[in-house]
Amino acid sequence: MKIKDIPEDKPVLIAGPTASGKSALALEIAERQGGAIVNADALQVYDGWRILTARPSPEDETRAPHALYGHVPPSEIYSTGQWLRDVMPFLAETRPIIVGGTGLNFSALTEGLAPIPPIPPEIRTKGDALSLESLLQELDPETKSKIDTANRARVQRGWEVLRATGKPLAVWQSETPAPLLPLERTTPILIDADRDWLAYRIEQRFDNMLKSGALEEARAMRPRYDPDLPSSKAIGASELIAHLDGSRSLQDAKEAAIVQTRQYAKRQRTWFRARMKDWARVTYP
Repeated sequence: MKIKDIPEDKPVLIAGPTASGKSALALEIAERQGGAIVNADALQVYDGWRILTARPSPEDETRAPHALYGHVPPSEIYSTGQWLRDVMPFLAETRPIIVGGTGLNFSALTEGLAPIPPIPPEIRTKGDALSLESLLQELDPETKSKIDTANRARVQRGWEVLRATGKPLAVWQSETPAPLLPLERTTPILIDADRDWLAYRIEQRFDNMLKSGALEEARAMRPRYDPDLPSSKAIGASELIAHLDGSRSLQDAKEAAIVQTRQYAKRQRTWFRARMKDWARVTYP
């Protein structure tokens, strides 16, 4: 798909793995056709880690309207449900170009999100202490039949919902409301990047992050850094903090962050290909 083929009167969704050029594509569309770029990335919502989360630069933000970037304090926990509430005004007021690498946000936006209450921390702690086998034994049959029972995160999520609400996850999902923005009302674009090309870009990008001040950013964030907070999950944050604490060389921190980013990109590509089969593909390079 080329930009000239994108209808100018429909919202645009842009998903893809990290470092694949999503933000650049969104900016090009906004400059050529108009519209506001709206963030759908779960980490770019947080204030503080601008460089490590690859948020648009201040210069790029002057070239087109940008929204939902860096608007959440790093001490807060920000959910997909909160993101849906925040994105709602942009669906009505302007032509949004929604861009990010968080697949759950896109699926919630275009498929709906079950209104499951937050899980109390003490229940999550209990779940963390149980084995996969124990979690499965307590899980209801209906939910068990609909999830990947080898995926601990999915199994524990089902267990937590059942324990916290008394209602199976499968039942909550069957009661999912209509989506805010059905996929057929959008132009959905998935960047399907070549693996080797992406691996090279990931390495080059982290080098550029260091040159742009990522270490100084980590030093500024150090007093607010808490490894248990979602805002601290920016890839490279823990490694650079460890370097500042003297327990890791900068080269080691850099190499570890690059490996983690490649692994994250692989998980993203797997998720997108399984869940976004109806999205238009843009292949790079």
